[in-house]
Amino acid sequence: MAERDDRNLAELIQELRVVSLGVQVLFGFLLSLPFTVRFSLLGGGQRDLYLASLVLSAAATVLLLGPVAYHRLVFRRGQKEHLVRYANVMAVLGLAAVGAAVLTAVLLVTGYVAGALPGALITAVVACMLVGLWFALPLTRREDRDLAPRPHVRPGGSPNR
Repeated sequence: MAERDDRNLAELIQELRVVSLGVQVLFGFLLSLPFTVRFSLLGGGQRDLYLASLVLSAAATVLLLGPVAYHRLVFRRGQKEHLVRYANVMAVLGLAAVGAAVLTAVLLVTGYVAGALPGALITAVVACMLVGLWFALPLTRREDRDLAPRPHVRPGGSPNR
């Protein structure tokens, strides 16, 4: 059990490193926008989209860094199994927040550049890709695995196929 928790935690931490970099870049970009000359040209709805994307990026950052803070505070306290469960929930919620932040940013930029209808259509396509690749496909594969027959292990230790 401890070895599995160690492996799961190591894999999760590596995944969080990768996704955290992306959300930090998006968050940094969004933080800089109000200080540009053209930001004042945004309408009320565009400013709302901007604020939504900024808040979602901040939430994603908090959620994706949450497991690191938890790990530091419970380090060497025999809570690795709880840590892995907590980190997994935070990672999934963080990915959802990243996805929502990306979609609001795409809607903001494409609506500004191409207009409301093209922006909405482009965002819908990106949303389908994001939901399909990040959530639907992995969840269907997980269910396939849960339903797949598992090899029976004989008392001697070798699988009976």
